[in-house]
Amino acid sequence: MVAWGRMIVNCFFARSILVMELLEEEIIINGKQYLISTDKSKLDIDCISDYLINRSYWASTRSLEQVKSSIEHSMCFAVYHQNKQISFGRVITDCTTFAYLADVFVLENYRGQGISKALMKFILAHPQLQDLRRFMLATRDAHSLYSLFGFKPLQSTERWMEIYNPIKDVQNQ
Repeated sequence: MVAWGRMIVNCFFARSILVMELLEEEIIINGKQYLISTDKSKLDIDCISDYLINRSYWASTRSLEQVKSSIEHSMCFAVYHQNKQISFGRVITDCTTFAYLADVFVLENYRGQGISKALMKFILAHPQLQDLRRFMLATRDAHSLYSLFGFKPLQSTERWMEIYNPIKDVQNQ
């Protein structure tokens, strides 16, 4: 079952708004029913912030306010089991040429069941993420998952530049 709708999402620029397709799909994995949704009103901010700040390697220096702001300014995707949020991911995009996948996680008790694959399929099938020129992500440990969906190491890395502020980032050991 797929439900369609629209919602207004504040974008990065103060005068810009993104009209985001509201999508939901009920899926069955190993006999269990799950709901995948882009509806931000269903997000469990406590679950997301707890995971990102206390359990992830990439976001442990973020504040609750930063987590909330990142959600507000992104396309968000979540998986629910029995009305409990068990997974999350967000996409930062202009919906035309570029997208960046971030903050993807599945709660520990739900890993190894195909939930991350179902979430990735749902994200990549989103109507507003079709025909992008570039879709990027960064990962330390999930290359095998993302390669299943066509992600590859950067080509021509000498063309890429960044502004990096190590004070605001987790120091990876």
